[in-house]
Amino acid sequence: MKILVLNCGSSSIKYQLIDIINDNESKLLAKGLCERVGLDMSEFTHKPQGKEKHYEKIPIPTHKDGIAIVLKALTDEKMGVISSLNEIQACGHRVAHGGEIFTKSVLINEEVKQHIKSLEPLAPLHTPANLAGIEAMEHLLPSAPQVAVFDTAFHHTMPTRAYLYGLPIKYYEKDRIRRYGFHGTSHRYVAPKAAKMAGMDINNSKIISCHLGSGASIAAVLNGKSIDTSMGFTTVEGLVMGSRCGDIDVGAVLYIGEKEGWGYKELNKFITKDCGLNGLTEGVTDMRDIMAGKREGNQRLSDAFDVFAYRVKKYIGAYAAAMGGVDIILFTGGIGENAWWQREAISEGLEFLGAKIDKKVNEEMAGKDGIISTTDSKVKLLSVTTDEEYVIAKDTFDLCN
Repeated sequence: MKILVLNCGSSSIKYQLIDIINDNESKLLAKGLCERVGLDMSEFTHKPQGKEKHYEKIPIPTHKDGIAIVLKALTDEKMGVISSLNEIQACGHRVAHGGEIFTKSVLINEEVKQHIKSLEPLAPLHTPANLAGIEAMEHLLPSAPQVAVFDTAFHHTMPTRAYLYGLPIKYYEKDRIRRYGFHGTSHRYVAPKAAKMAGMDINNSKIISCHLGSGASIAAVLNGKSIDTSMGFTTVEGLVMGSRCGDIDVGAVLYIGEKEGWGYKELNKFITKDCGLNGLTEGVTDMRDIMAGKREGNQRLSDAFDVFAYRVKKYIGAYAAAMGGVDIILFTGGIGENAWWQREAISEGLEFLGAKIDKKVNEEMAGKDGIISTTDSKVKLLSVTTDEEYVIAKDTFDLCN
């Protein structure tokens, strides 16, 4: 079953065409990206399997225009991978926020669309783009069923004590302000994969899943279910990220806002775009560049590197306490999979938990799946590659069959 997976951001469209053959077999046919959607000049990259990569600068005024370009590329005589759009049998969408309404993936109908729209205040940047992708596919390929896969759904198993904030309870009861968590599709994929790699039963395991990238979050996965996660009501809470501040005394933000004379929009931009590694380094967000600066003795970059590692390490300790121990600590995402030096910095000092990193093996495991702990380590440390698009395609396959 050929399934188009769409991840529509506020100004981007990531896509993959995946052929799901059965529960254990799949094939990636093509993937690509539309960037700078809605801006003066956009960029389109298309990577068909077995053929040359295609790149061009082209106007893409709307998400509908972008998806039309994607569909044209998939059927193009030179760079296409299918002969007709009729070969696309379904479409799976990554949807940022499911609130408390959606605790699992669902087939999309008018009622589902209205519920997603009602959740727009919880994810104002992402939800309109998600809906634009859904409505574009309704128009361009009306015969294909569509499925929504929610980034928050995996975390719906969190107990009340984990998701309630210390706010007046009326704000939860009326406005549903609580911890939701994100990166659920990734955590859901890597946790059972890590258990299998370590020879453990996911239903009898304590896993700390570290999804580390420009956006980063950690999840405590007990017996296959999320019981806590570092991101909260929005994607700002938790770890220090590329440009997001993570956990912070809200009083400090209010103080800065008053000092600068900012309103809500300026404050929101500040905590989401101007902080994190970007703020600490005054403009450097790529962990490779930060590591290079650290090696060269740049104090500012060295401090940013250490702050990132320290915050991850603190959450690992917290979640080990929350679960009463830990069997597996896994690293995934762009930094988690590739930046072996960051994995090493995070793992050093965790021997009290029974986690010992094998530095040589860890260094060789950049961008690969593998166990990076010593043979006598009681806790398994793992590098695990994630595949969120496969999860979306598989859920789509299951719901359409």
